[in-house]
Amino acid sequence: MQEQLSSLPRHAKEKYSDTKKYFNRLKKKSPKRLDLLMQELHDEEFQRTDCLTCANCCKTTSPIFTDKDIARISKHLRMKEGKFIDQYLQRDEDDFMVLQSAPCTFLDTTDNTCFIYDVRPKACAEYPHTDRKKFIQLTNLTLKNTEVCPAVFNIVEELKKKLPL
Repeated sequence: MQEQLSSLPRHAKEKYSDTKKYFNRLKKKSPKRLDLLMQELHDEEFQRTDCLTCANCCKTTSPIFTDKDIARISKHLRMKEGKFIDQYLQRDEDDFMVLQSAPCTFLDTTDNTCFIYDVRPKACAEYPHTDRKKFIQLTNLTLKNTEVCPAVFNIVEELKKKLPL
């Protein structure tokens, strides 16, 4: 996994332009079976991929924290919401609440587990979003995630093979 992670930025950069063009063509055609195909590709990839051997998403990026996430997590940590926000979060350039630092404060770097897994942000629970309905609406996010998640990179490359445009 470490070798795959170290080569991911280079591979993602090499494929970036091609993938962006592919997604633009995909948006124009928007095949009816796209969501079903993405679900299949997602399921196949995650039979091979164990996120606990990677955790690159937790090490390099921050999820968006919704108000509901903040309420749920601060309650779990027995903190007031304001104190939770002050201690862990900040507003980003898009006015979203995100972590103040990376890697994620809640990542146990000894085994890549999450201290707040049962109450983690919705964005973490849904990551990498490759199995969501209306995938066509997530192509920009997916393009970004090819640089972070080896599984997303593999899913997108397989999509290009299974659904050539």
